[in-house]
Amino acid sequence: MTFSVAGICPETGMVGCAITSSSICVASRCAFVRSGTGVALTQNVTNPELGPLALDLLAEGQRPEQVMVALAEADTDVQWRQLGVLDAQGQGQTFSGDKALGLYATAQGKNCIAMGNLLENTGVPLAMIEAFENSQGHLAERLLQALEAGLAAGGELGPLHSAGLLMSAEPSWPVVDLRVDWHIAPITELRMVWQNYQPQMAAYITRASNPADAESFGVPGDE
Repeated sequence: MTFSVAGICPETGMVGCAITSSSICVASRCAFVRSGTGVALTQNVTNPELGPLALDLLAEGQRPEQVMVALAEADTDVQWRQLGVLDAQGQGQTFSGDKALGLYATAQGKNCIAMGNLLENTGVPLAMIEAFENSQGHLAERLLQALEAGLAAGGELGPLHSAGLLMSAEPSWPVVDLRVDWHIAPITELRMVWQNYQPQMAAYITRASNPADAESFGVPGDE
């Protein structure tokens, strides 16, 4: 019911992921990022508690393969889960339990991982990896291109209803946290939201770090 991709940008230190699903509000349950640490994805019959736990373990210095072992020990129902962990150095690990739904698959590439379940075909994650590796530019744009490639390769067997793009950089808070929570074309809508947010992103970071240098809000009542 979900397919996703996570990636890092070694040049900027950005970490992030893009995800889509037939379920509503997928990003709120399945996507987790932390500046300087990495990305955690937990999907299929998901347990959202595993995302923050994975990031805590990465922050303690555990490697992705060690984190995956710890997650399996922490969740007695792990065979229902599909999990992905990508650290800030670009090392990744994925897992699909034997109770994962429908056709499921995972793939790993340079500085990225991808996975999905209830897929139209098992080549979807690899299509996302290839798109990410062959893309350039802002990490958010590369993740969106990868998600779009997954859809073009067949995507999920059923209709999609939600999508999300989550990314952290130098600030501790996510500098990109965009969601489409019920839409007939959520990936298309997510791209539109990103295209509107991207020109404003730097200004919001400045407002947090140095409000005296922030540009005008440009809203009624701001003089």
